[in-house]
Parts: sequence; structure tokens; C-alpha cells
Amino acid sequence: MARPVARPTALFHLYRGAARVLSPLAYLLVARKLRRHDVSPRRMHERLGNASEHRPAGRLIWFHAASVGESLSVLTLITHMGDYLTDAEFLITSGTATSAALIARRLPPRTRHQFAPLDAPGPIRRFYDHWQPDAGIFVESELWPGILAEGHQRGVPLALLNARLSEKSAATWQKVPATARFVLDRFDLMLTQNAEIADRLLSIGADPARVEVGSNLKATSAPLPVDHDTLEQMRRALGDRPAWVASSTHPGEEQVVLQAHQTLLQDHPDLCLILVPRHPERGNDVATLVRDAGLSMARRTAQEPITDDIQVYMADTLGETGTWYALSPLVFLGGSLRPIGGHNPYEVAQAGAAVMTGPHVSNFAETYAPLFDMGGAVEVSDAASLANGMRGWLDDPDTLEQARAAARAFVASQQDKLAGLVTTLCSALGLAPRG
Repeated sequence: MARPVARPTALFHLYRGAARVLSPLAYLLVARKLRRHDVSPRRMHERLGNASEHRPAGRLIWFHAASVGESLSVLTLITHMGDYLTDAEFLITSGTATSAALIARRLPPRTRHQFAPLDAPGPIRRFYDHWQPDAGIFVESELWPGILAEGHQRGVPLALLNARLSEKSAATWQKVPATARFVLDRFDLMLTQNAEIADRLLSIGADPARVEVGSNLKATSAPLPVDHDTLEQMRRALGDRPAWVASSTHPGEEQVVLQAHQTLLQDHPDLCLILVPRHPERGNDVATLVRDAGLSMARRTAQEPITDDIQVYMADTLGETGTWYALSPLVFLGGSLRPIGGHNPYEVAQAGAAVMTGPHVSNFAETYAPLFDMGGAVEVSDAASLANGMRGWLDDPDTLEQARAAARAFVASQQDKLAGLVTTLCSALGLAPRG
């Protein structure tokens, strides 16, 4: 027997009232950020619910994601869903200028992007009035009470996909159980990344009949784009020199990587490190670290070439990571030597590279587990173990090839999950193929 649907709480009404009052200030803040990235005023007004495109005819399925990682993770799913629902059109919303720029380069067929409306009554109403979505799919931890409540009230079927809820967030929601239950009851389906997150959703009041354990959507995403002109230029510049990649590094990790590189240079004096900071705006700070380590460097943003004496090439740009993975099959993936949670190893494996990582990979634990078991990923903890691991791959091509083959096998094992995911979502949201 289905349980009664939760009613709006006093806290929800208080939240909605505060959002109404504060929305002008919130818009000034988000508009300032967008303006720094040269977003046009017309597009900035999308945050107020003012669409910059016409609604297409026919069924429209709306995906909402917070930023870059979440947005890119759904593009492959949209492509597969478009093959299944041949009459459907798609809308993807996100909140950041970076995500908008990257999505624009990789939009699937019949898909358009808009900035998400602020979670305030006016922007929400204008958004729904214009787009009139036939279903809404929210990615990871996007629990916006106002947007969800309005969609539910209008009869829009809603799903939470790739659901992620930290232990800290769960503890916060447990303090307001009635409101947590109200928000979660707006969803017809909640697909979690793993069983642990499913348990957390249940602990804050999610309906067990609507919660299903899935897998990490980022482990089924499309390959990162490769700029083949850049790739060939880099290969010519390196010639016969070996290279390794340290990607998506965070503060406190570059020092470890550079120390490992110094150790590797003792046995491989012509080795080049491709250093890819997670946030390119940290380029100047990272450059200082390289200079302090006594290493010669060229920077991508300065268009400095890789000459024979360059020991570190800093790729401080956005959207080129796939090219660096194609350049070298030896990849250390950052966000993992510090308690950050790690980054997506599937992207590395898709490029045919082997993965080395630190121990802090909680955000991708369910992805790393089979990779470790199959031998496609290796865990390191400090500069010494990182250097030893990379040296093993550099000195023994057979060992490296075994790791790469294991990574490719892992990729192949994930592809079959997409078809099942599309069927599950469409069934829960009442989206049957037509014609």
C-alpha cells in the first residue's frame, strides 16, 4: 500500500518566502559571476526564468545538473534516450558558465541548454510556463525544494538520478524530517550511486518504494573529446621522449606530484610531466610551485612550446583533458591524495590509459572497486609510491599494457548498463516510445 504523500511544512513555506525576498540579491550575485565569463545579458536572464530559446514542439524531457561534472555525465544518457524516444526533445540546465561552455561543444541531437532558474517563485513559474517539460530528471544532489514542489504540483513526473548524499548532508536533513520527506516525495524515482547512499536517503524519509540502487552515471559517460591537431603537435614536440600525466590536481597535491617527478627524472632524465590542475585559474600558483621545485616549465595558456629542456608542461586550460589522456597512457588522477573524494577514472580508462590514484576516492568508490579488482587502477599514497608506480609502468611495457587492457575491459563492462538505465527511467516517468 502506497504511503500518503507528505504535505508542505512550515519550514518549506518559510524557505519559499525567504527565497522570494532574497531572489533579487541572489540574481545580482550569480549575474556577477556569469558576467566575468562574458555571458550575455540575455542568457543571464535565464536565471530569472526568462528563456532565450523557443520551446520545441512535442515531448520535452528536462535534465538538471549543477555544474561541469554532473552536466557532462548525462550527455551520453540523453543520446541513448533520444535513440529510444525518437520523437522527444531535450533540455539540459546548469548553473555555471563553465558547464554551459563545455555542454555547448557536446550537445546531443535535439538538445538545448539553458541556465537553471533561481529557486524562487517568480523564476520557477516563468521557467515552467515557458518550457512545460513532460518529465524532469535531476542529477546527483540537486534538491531544490521550490523547483521540485512546483513541478510536482503541475503534474510533471520527476526523478533523481545518480543520487549522491553525503553523511554530513544526511545528518542535516535528519534534523528536519518532515521537510526532508516532503522534498523527497516530489520524486517518482530515486536512483542512487550505491547502496550506502540509498540507506542515507531512507534515513531521511525517502519512500522505500521509490528508491533503487543504481551505479555511478559517470562510469557510462561518453569519451572526452580529443583535439587531434593539438595531439599531433604535442607528439611532434615530444618526439621519442616519455611522458606522464597528472590530471585534476588540487592544492597540496602538486607538491607530491613534482617531488615524484624529480625522483623519476633521476632514471629518466628526458621524462616530461603533463600537469593539469583541476582549476586552471590556479595556474600562477602552480607555476610558482614548479619553479620552486627547480624544474623547467612551459605553460599552455602562454602558448609556450615544449622544447627538449622542458621538464613540466602545465596544461592550464579547460576542455582539453581528453587530448592529454590520448597523449600518454600513464595517468595519475588527482583529488585523491587529499580528502576530496577523487575524480572520474572512467574517463581515463576510456582513453585507453592506466589509472593511478590516491586513497581518497569516496565519490567514485563503486567505480574504482572493479577497476582495482581488474588491475586497471593502482593506489598510491605519497611521492615515493607514486614515483615507484610510474617507474614500474615506464620500465616494464608489458605491465603497463596489462593495466591498460584491464581498464579497457572495465569500460566494456559498463556500456550495457545504459540501456537498462534508459528503460528504468522511462518506465518510472511514463515515457513510452511512440510510433
